[in-house]
Amino acid sequence: MTVLQLALPTPLRRLFDYLPPADLGSEQLASLAPGQRLRVPFGRRELVGVLVAVRDGSDLPAEQLKPALALLDSAPVLAPDILRLCHWAADYYQHPVGEVFAAALPRHLRLGKARETGSIKAWQLSLRGKGLPAGALARSPKQAQALAALQGAAAVSAADLQQAGISTAVLRALQDKGLIERCLMAPAQHSASARAGLTLNEDQAAALGNIAKSGHGFACHLLEGVTGSGKTEVYLQLIAQCLQRARQALVLVPEIGLGPQTLARFAARFDAEIVVLHSGLAEGQRYRDWEAAAAGRAQIVIGTRSAIFTPLARLGLVVVDEEHDASYKQQDGFRYSARDLAVKRAQLADCPVVLGSATPSLESLHNALEGRYQHHRLPRRAGSAQLPALQALDVRHLPLEASLSEPLAARIEATLGSGQQVLLFLNRRGFAPSLQCHDCGWVAECNACDARLTVHLRQRRLRCHHCEASRPLPRACPECHSHQLLTSGVGTEQAEAHLRERFARWPVHRVDSDSMSNKGAMQTLSEEVNRGQPCILLGTQMLTKGHHFPGVTLVAVLDADGLLFSADFRGEERMAQLLTQVAGRAGRADNPGTVILQTHHPDHPALQSLLQLSYAEQARQLLQQRRELGLPPSGHLLMLRTDATNAEAGEQFLATLRQAFERAPVAQCQLIGPLPSPMPRRQGRYRSQLLVLAQVRPAARAAACRLVSLAEGLPRNSGLNWSIDVDPSET
Repeated sequence: MTVLQLALPTPLRRLFDYLPPADLGSEQLASLAPGQRLRVPFGRRELVGVLVAVRDGSDLPAEQLKPALALLDSAPVLAPDILRLCHWAADYYQHPVGEVFAAALPRHLRLGKARETGSIKAWQLSLRGKGLPAGALARSPKQAQALAALQGAAAVSAADLQQAGISTAVLRALQDKGLIERCLMAPAQHSASARAGLTLNEDQAAALGNIAKSGHGFACHLLEGVTGSGKTEVYLQLIAQCLQRARQALVLVPEIGLGPQTLARFAARFDAEIVVLHSGLAEGQRYRDWEAAAAGRAQIVIGTRSAIFTPLARLGLVVVDEEHDASYKQQDGFRYSARDLAVKRAQLADCPVVLGSATPSLESLHNALEGRYQHHRLPRRAGSAQLPALQALDVRHLPLEASLSEPLAARIEATLGSGQQVLLFLNRRGFAPSLQCHDCGWVAECNACDARLTVHLRQRRLRCHHCEASRPLPRACPECHSHQLLTSGVGTEQAEAHLRERFARWPVHRVDSDSMSNKGAMQTLSEEVNRGQPCILLGTQMLTKGHHFPGVTLVAVLDADGLLFSADFRGEERMAQLLTQVAGRAGRADNPGTVILQTHHPDHPALQSLLQLSYAEQARQLLQQRRELGLPPSGHLLMLRTDATNAEAGEQFLATLRQAFERAPVAQCQLIGPLPSPMPRRQGRYRSQLLVLAQVRPAARAAACRLVSLAEGLPRNSGLNWSIDVDPSET
């Protein structure tokens, strides 16, 4: 009896057995292979699953097996290396394998739609349209542009027309006139080539040579280079070598906003098909780019976290830029680290992977120092640029207006007056982080989270930055009806208003998730700022992630104290990374840069370390501290978390789980908790957590398997959910 073993998108941590579809012929049955999709009945629903194995029998009685409804693919949609990656990830992160496979598929395929591999959607001139002369429809410029584009080719893809600025409405108007018609065209096959790169300095050349010398098989390289040291140029020349071998390159970036900037730089260097994959794309475009990568037509794939699952026919190089960035860790659902999966993916594909950062994560640095990764350093900035000078500005006893002190204001004015640019960092968006009644003390708090509501004055709204709840800004206190409502603290919106008033002669650009929400906003801003005219850039950590602003010579952190105190053991590492990255925006061209940190705690040890030591020196000190305490990366951490409508239910579930675990404990493991999460109530649900700190990786894996097995067998109240997070980035 032939049985199909399928991974289905359900929260159940197992595979499911089905009989083949009744209409499947013997030839199709013989050609079944892992990675094909089937539609199957599942209770009262129908699901799309991925074939994992074909077996001769099942552990279940034959009468309990249902036949699959339909085979959806004639060939696997997931290549063998992606299948192995998904199996590994499901096992390592202790996540249901069916949900892992679903995460690896674009929505088009998750819904069970047919693959569109052999052709792409396009437009061509109709018979009537072919009879029109050149320059027709001059009174309708957009229609004339579309017509001219189609007159020069047999057919043009819809994507190419869209990139040329021709909208769907324009095309439909021409279709209604009978001048053009839809068609399908074979995807173009491009041979890739690279233009000459920049001349490398001694450090860059050594790093490039050593990475290339290690060969084309698997090796993990940590490229640690100070900000502005030219890491991207090393990436580009490695990719050029990869394309010469007729292989594809996968480049991960931490934020969607970096995609267009990276694409523009890559497009200027390579004559190749380059696609960008991220959640901000329209589903159709994202699916077409996914297929281009899978077929091998796209030679370079640039993407955010989820792009790690993109199939590539000839993968030859993986690059993870800003590898330290927390954005690479998925924080809900399937909680994976794209950086760590990138290393595993490269191992499975037998190709090199390069992790690059000016501020490497302690995990990557630990692996490099232990000899697991090859370590390459770029200690100097490229060209004649010098690292900026850092200095603390003690603002005790100084008046502050919108977090701006008078000495800093004077430096800003002098910098702008000399024709240079200023970057101000304030990691709080909105107008103010809280609203309070002066008469009775009422504070505006979120009804669903243990958090205060942020004032957004322009929108006249109070918003929760954790659950996105929003309500109108009150005119009076809801408790005592007083009109004495005061804001507390300063956000980017308030600072922007003050800066526009104080420095009215110069443009002020605010960069946060509110102001940069429109598609292409960050790219437009980068182009404007890089024209070099004096201006002020004010923003959150969106400004720190790889952006290149050569005209910026003064960087100031308006509230360095907000980064000094953290309950998370990673707090000091993240502060050092963030402030080093912020500082790195200064002096990236010929003019030297200065970085000013406004603080009420100039003698704080963490701040003094930042001023006196390089990030590399700080990181080694932090590694030693972690080693002494047995904390990651010397130890290994996992977290089991509950969220429930009742606070006691979650803690009781975890307490019962701990008791069951300790009846047969795993050696070299220490349990901490249960205890409330740092934000106990979020989105109306109460969260608790149980931490496990293991001395060695095998003990951590054994503890994770045992906890999941025990948790699945425990009774739980309705409305209580639990999840496991292996290598959590937040505790």
